[in-house]
Amino acid sequence: MLQRPRRLRGNEILRKMVRETRLDKASLIYPIFVKEGTGIQEEIPTMPGQFRYSVDKMPYKLEELKRAGVGSVMFFGIPDVKDEVGSGAYAEDGIVQRALREARKQFPDLYLITDVCMCEYTSHGHCGVLCGSEVDNDPTLKLLSATALSHVQAGADMVAPSDMMDGRVLAIRNTLDENGYTQTPIMSYAVKYASAFYGPFRDAAGSAPAFGDRKSYQMDYHNRKEGIKEALLDVEEGADIIMVKPAMNYLDVIREVADLVDVPVASYSVSGEYAMVKAGAKLGYIDEEKIIAEMAVASYRAGSSIYLTYFAEEIASLIDRGIIG
Repeated sequence: MLQRPRRLRGNEILRKMVRETRLDKASLIYPIFVKEGTGIQEEIPTMPGQFRYSVDKMPYKLEELKRAGVGSVMFFGIPDVKDEVGSGAYAEDGIVQRALREARKQFPDLYLITDVCMCEYTSHGHCGVLCGSEVDNDPTLKLLSATALSHVQAGADMVAPSDMMDGRVLAIRNTLDENGYTQTPIMSYAVKYASAFYGPFRDAAGSAPAFGDRKSYQMDYHNRKEGIKEALLDVEEGADIIMVKPAMNYLDVIREVADLVDVPVASYSVSGEYAMVKAGAKLGYIDEEKIIAEMAVASYRAGSSIYLTYFAEEIASLIDRGIIG
């Protein structure tokens, strides 16, 4: 036989030499939940090992991430008071805005990203303002733009709209540009499916809708071409990075989006993926570390160049130890 593929698999050094997929800690983003109050570090029941932090406790986690080599963080806010128009999302003294100022003061080298959405802040739990029982797209764009602007003014390096309203990337881009923030990138949750994998996040953030569901604005998971359309539209509107969410069940979509757009592609390994790994490991059914490694590599192999994950520290350790990377 002239062709023997096993020749390149017989030695650990050689296997690493010919790896097709490479991981870097610089590509990891850790999602963090910040909430009102002081002295709070409360574990999320459906996400063991993940916590909600008050602003005064948040720096301890940021220091831990920095030591691990995870240099990027995405903030999700949990306000005490919610209303019909989600005013806490764009308030100057909102929870995310205060967290940003504190993080910027204590950790000037961290890269700070914010989730831009209304669901954590509205009394009805939907991702925009309502007209009757439906989310009203165009009025919501003004509030999303105000939220993004307030985050950047408070110290955000990048904003990431996750609401799935039509036209929100262009609206945010115009608002940032008009206010002098032409260099602030937008990472769009462009291809966000209506997924059962979000359950633990909604528990963590208290963002479950009070009625109905989000299928009129989040995507039907049967659809592939629609995801391509959403990604291309957001690039046209000025998105600097395109995200596919969730990650694990949508590797085919990640691959197609990465092949078609000329901007970096991110994927979000969401709360349900995290919770399943933790539950399986607790029962002794799976090797947690090996599963984390395989899931991460699969996402990068599919075409991601950025990976949002609650396992960011664990992956950083795997890279340090040469298990992946």
